Amino acid sequence: MLPIPTTAQAHDAVWPARLPRDLVLPETTLWFNLEVSARRYPHKPAYLFFGRPLTFLQLHEQAERLAGWLQAQGVARGDRVALFLQNCPQFVIAFYAVQRADAVVVPVNPMNRVDEFSHYITDPQTKVVVTSADLAGIVAEADAQLQTAQRLRRVLVTRFADALPDVVAADEMASSAVMQWLQADAPLPTGHVRWADALAAIHTPTPALAQPDDMALLPYTSGTTGMPKGCIHTHRTLMPNTIGSALWGSGSAESISLGVVPMFHITGMLYGVLSPVYLGSTVVILPRWDRELAGRLISQHRVTHWTCIPTMIIDLFGSPNYQRFNLSSLRYLSGGGAAMPQAVAERLQREFGLTFAEGYGLTETAAPSHANPPDRAKLQCLGIPIFGTDSRIVDPVTLQELPAGEVGEIVTHGPMVFKGYWGHPDATRAAFITIDGKAFFRTGDLGRCDDEGYFFITDRLKRMINASGFKVWPSEVELLLFKCPLVQDACIIAARDAYRGETVKAVIVLRAEVRGTATEQDIMAWAREHMAAYKVPRIVEFVDALPRSGSGKVMWRQLQEREQAPA
Repeated sequence: MLPIPTTAQAHDAVWPARLPRDLVLPETTLWFNLEVSARRYPHKPAYLFFGRPLTFLQLHEQAERLAGWLQAQGVARGDRVALFLQNCPQFVIAFYAVQRADAVVVPVNPMNRVDEFSHYITDPQTKVVVTSADLAGIVAEADAQLQTAQRLRRVLVTRFADALPDVVAADEMASSAVMQWLQADAPLPTGHVRWADALAAIHTPTPALAQPDDMALLPYTSGTTGMPKGCIHTHRTLMPNTIGSALWGSGSAESISLGVVPMFHITGMLYGVLSPVYLGSTVVILPRWDRELAGRLISQHRVTHWTCIPTMIIDLFGSPNYQRFNLSSLRYLSGGGAAMPQAVAERLQREFGLTFAEGYGLTETAAPSHANPPDRAKLQCLGIPIFGTDSRIVDPVTLQELPAGEVGEIVTHGPMVFKGYWGHPDATRAAFITIDGKAFFRTGDLGRCDDEGYFFITDRLKRMINASGFKVWPSEVELLLFKCPLVQDACIIAARDAYRGETVKAVIVLRAEVRGTATEQDIMAWAREHMAAYKVPRIVEFVDALPRSGSGKVMWRQLQEREQAPA
């Protein structure tokens, strides 16, 4: 049995010599990061959107104006503002406008439907939503269903065409479907305000008052039970990874990154919104994944840094044009969300000389808590705990620390760990344990640590499906399915999928009156209308009854084990 390694013992031999073990963090806010970069690099492109630049000075000025508009709508210090948008320059402008207004950003997955979106109004008590024309109807319908006291004060609507150049260059054209979506518009519901009108109002915000320990971000994550819960992040908890991720990947003001991971997601927000603005680097924005466009953008703009999920690399390799793409500018390729297949990683190294450095983190840890050293990366490995982070393996029952090589629950203590779940004190208490006088967050993931201090994931304590990096929580999908008029009972499990890794399977008990007439396609069609596409069951199985324990609980593990059994 290997001894229990301390953080220092385990990592000293592999820690990158160029990096400090701990960071000296500034006592400032995220807004201050933009102020500094706007002063340093006023005319440098912060973002490129289909060839149109948004400079740091323009980003700063528009965020200031929008902050004044938000305050004119009654948004005060600590109030919540939801961003319901795909990747676009307006997302970043709105993000920093909310910070300038001393308020809190609530990022919402733009794939959500009406039944899902209402939760992001009522739970965080959202005052204003910033959205796009193609999603404004969802916001309006969700808001209209609420009681008067819960309803929004204002909805601000933008079009992607607002940020596009007058003419999109031929070599930056996406597929016709993507271009039609980018140019889509729709009539505004009553009471909604257009983006251009809000900026034209030229409201001046009051002096910034936010402090490092004020809440800045409330991203939502689902759990094993109930609806999604908000994770409280302050400027202080977001700053370590904002700075640390730049250092780890050798980022600088000269870096050019591809912003394709969704910005609403904590990983996309870190690498597409927070860290680049701190660095003064440039982000080439890609609103939706399109392998041909991604290859052309990397080639044309000489992208140096790309954080992605492995399925994007797999898809890029599937392009008949991939050998024509010039990936020679890439210096740092990283990601997570799903394991990188060894064959794909070896192909990357063989054909392009690129090492895919996997990392690991959660919404609760503001993205990475672990990362592979770029010059000593191990395949299908979470990496080592990053700056100032102490991560250990404990027995999930006794909570005693386990020696290297043994499988247990991954627990983490570090400066980027969140402050708790919004409005859920019991869940917050249950999420932490104390070891050696320090609070460690229980990740719910099972893993092991080798004798060099690298962590490997082996399983999950939490009941979660990982479909191409999208986290699907069965309890949430079940709650939505119970609204379907065809469904009497439902259990969601994971099924194998050659491309997505895992996919969503629904085991359904139909209501008596529709048995024999309702089909699997009827269930899937209803789901597509009422939940985000990645949550929609790809496989539906009808059964007469779900297995239940003596206490009446659905025995989902039994169904899951049956699904995973060899054919």
